[in-house]
Amino acid sequence: GEALEVTQEVNCVTDFIHGCEDQLQKLKKQKEKGLLYGIPVSIKDHVNCKGHVSSGGMVKFLGQVKEEDSVIVQVLKSQGAIPFVKTNNPQTMINYDCSNLIFGQTLHPLNHQKSPGGSSGGEGALIAGGGSILGIGSDIAGSIRLPSSFCGLCGLKPTGDRISTCPSTCSDRTFVLAVTGMLGPMARDVDSLALCMKALLCKEMFQLDPTVPPIPFDEEVRLKGNPMPPFAQKQS
Repeated sequence: GEALEVTQEVNCVTDFIHGCEDQLQKLKKQKEKGLLYGIPVSIKDHVNCKGHVSSGGMVKFLGQVKEEDSVIVQVLKSQGAIPFVKTNNPQTMINYDCSNLIFGQTLHPLNHQKSPGGSSGGEGALIAGGGSILGIGSDIAGSIRLPSSFCGLCGLKPTGDRISTCPSTCSDRTFVLAVTGMLGPMARDVDSLALCMKALLCKEMFQLDPTVPPIPFDEEVRLKGNPMPPFAQKQS
């Protein structure tokens, strides 16, 4: 309901993922609850969800309904999360704004004269507007970090190949980028990002995509909280 209110105001949701209620009923019957049990998660438009289009803001991809969930969506579901909406991104996703010819312009929820940033601008606007508590964006050159900054949120671009990008519009581009594009979490606080990463870095992820190094989340490293050493010290 809140997501609907937010998108009516700022145009950030591209699609509502059907089957949410069925999935919730299925989860209730499972013995193992998963780290993200019952948490609704918003998903950037280009990430594949079964029965939905992944347009990436491009008209050429309309009508191409995906037959399977991407690995990250499968893993989220296995951890008890409920993907419930897909969110807007700019055409081609190589843009710091959030507008395309299919869904139009997404506005900043706190100031409609401003942009929420991009390319994960729909995620930024929805979470900052109170319509989602956890979202999956993607980042090549700032597409998670910029909207997180613009909207006052926390976001993480994981190390390259840490999270499976298979299959999504992000992973089947016809050109090669010097910087690895990555999927990653967006939320209102760092603890939510850490919980999401801990949930994603599980056996299901490593089994479904063998190209992902099977390195689990390291809680001890996170809890140490030591700042990175200064550049000069690293060089000595």
